[in-house]
Parts: sequence; C-alpha cells; structure tokens
Amino acid sequence: MKTLQQMTVLITGGSRGIGAAIAKRFAAEGVNIVIHYLQSHEIANETARACMALGANVLTISADLRSREQLERMRDKLAVHGMLPDILVNNGGISHYGMLMDVTEEDWDDVMAVNLKGMFLCTQLFMPHMVAQRYGRIINVSSIWGLSGASCEVLYSTTKGGMNAFTKALAKELAQAGVTVNAVAPGVVDTDMMVGFNEEEKAALEQEIPAGRFGSAEEIASLVYFLSLPESSYITGQVISPNGGWHT
Repeated sequence: MKTLQQMTVLITGGSRGIGAAIAKRFAAEGVNIVIHYLQSHEIANETARACMALGANVLTISADLRSREQLERMRDKLAVHGMLPDILVNNGGISHYGMLMDVTEEDWDDVMAVNLKGMFLCTQLFMPHMVAQRYGRIINVSSIWGLSGASCEVLYSTTKGGMNAFTKALAKELAQAGVTVNAVAPGVVDTDMMVGFNEEEKAALEQEIPAGRFGSAEEIASLVYFLSLPESSYITGQVISPNGGWHT
C-alpha cells in the first residue's frame, strides 16, 4: 500500500475557505494536492503557493461540477500527471438563502446540480481507481443543516441531507473494496460564507452554541484529514458533525 506521502488528494472547491484549509492540512503532511476550482483562478493559485511552501506537489485545475464532460477531462488530465486521487474530498458547493415559495426551478436545478450532481459525478469518475487498488477515501463536506434543516434554507438543506444519505448508502457498497465513505457536517464556521451576517447577528448566533464560538476552517480540515488516514479504515458510513455542541 502507498504511504500517505505517495497519495494524492483532490479537493473540489479547494481554492478558499474550508477547501483551502483542507488543502493546506494535507500539504503539511506531504500529500500530493489537486485543487479544483471553477472561476477563482488567482485565489486557487494563492492556495497552491501556500501548499507548495509547505513542501507539497500541487496541481490546480478548473472544471464545472455540473458538467460530466468537463469532469471527464479533469480526470484524464490527472491520469496523465499520475495524480488520480486516492482521497476525494467533495467540498465544492453553493448555498441558497430564501423562502421556499420564492425558489425558482432554475434555483432548484442549479443548487442540486452543483451540490448533489457534482458530488455524484466526481465520485463515479474517481472511485474506479480506488476500487482497483483496493484503497480509497471519499469524504463529503456536508452541513449541520443536512441534519437539522434550516428555515429559509430548504433547498440547501435538502442537498446536504441528500449528501448524507448518499454517504451512508455508498459506504455499504464500497466497504469490501477497501474504500471508506464518510461525511463531515460542520456547524457554523468562520469563513467568507458568513459575510451576510452583521456583528449583532453573529453575536446572537454564538450565544446559541454551547462552545460559545464559531468553528474554524482548520478544525474542519483536521477532521477531514483524520478520516483520510489508513488507520481510519473502520470508520465508514458516518456523518460526523463538528458543531460545538449546537446539534447533538
């Protein structure tokens, strides 16, 4: 079996926020890094430079998660570079805030296509490599809203709930192939996704969390890293929610 330093991790939506923190966490351990992004070219390059400064071999690649054709091209490029992922982190996604009565079909289709179809396509395209070598880790970055639901985030919550069900079902399908499938469902994390909240709203939200604070992207990255380790092979089909005790 490969050592961790011989493995490759692909992080979708890896240019910023939790995705960038995950990339840096793996880079610190010498894992080969593939940072996927859609349009954030410069930000992806900044994250790549930070990973290279930690000693990692890094490749950045752009693809639309809604497009099988683009993702197939991404897979083929990674194969040419000898960087088919041993660890797939399905982190790419988009949010949507608004009452269900105001959600359009276009809104519904777009969020479903990125958050669920994108995860499905990436998993389907990269799992054969893992099955063939009888080792792999698939880690889906979900959300606490996929567990508890959120008012005015029905669409987003639905996609994350679907991600959790996908995780549990696929884990059973791949267990005998040596591939684990888990989901990480963070609570409130201090990233740029919080820019829509003012300081008063943030303070009120913090008071609801038993830990008294938001999580950090680095804390989420540490859990993702742990689930990727060879010694985590008996953990599969789990949805783990680091949320400061907010939801138990």
